[in-house]
Amino acid sequence: MITNDWKAEATARLQRKNRILFSPKDAFLRGLARRCAEQTHKTVVLWAFSFSEEIVEDLKRIYPLETRPQETLEAARLWAAGKIKMPRAKAAILACHALANEQNAEGGAFCHALGQACSTVHTAGHAMGLCVYELTALIHKYGLDHCDAAIEDRRRAYEERLLHFRNADCEDAEWANFLK
Repeated sequence: MITNDWKAEATARLQRKNRILFSPKDAFLRGLARRCAEQTHKTVVLWAFSFSEEIVEDLKRIYPLETRPQETLEAARLWAAGKIKMPRAKAAILACHALANEQNAEGGAFCHALGQACSTVHTAGHAMGLCVYELTALIHKYGLDHCDAAIEDRRRAYEERLLHFRNADCEDAEWANFLK
């Protein structure tokens, strides 16, 4: 179990009315950020896509008629496979980020998390954006007083899946030339 005080940092940011309640530089995420940076680009893309599927489901729960999150993930997958070019995928990702501005704090943070996750196709550096926004969304979803288990479980899931995809055969997937 991570033994630092992520809750105090998130509480302080919430009191300052920050929109993002975590940072990759926080002790809670620093090790994960370092391990993400050590992975291949393909590993990080697969890792981010695995969480994207869950975020799309969360967004369907909140906004059942909204199609942009699913369209964003589909566009990113096509881009990673070399079936569409960056401008088309970027338009879908930006539409997802725009959707965030139309939503409440929870939905908005989930939208930004999805946009960051899908942007890992461009550069693996976006991976930690997935984490900081999704963890922020979880605080808004459960409330600061009731989110501890959700936050710590998700942090653990990030690590476990990163290890899984690091050890997986990334060559089984279809990849765009820029990811080969």
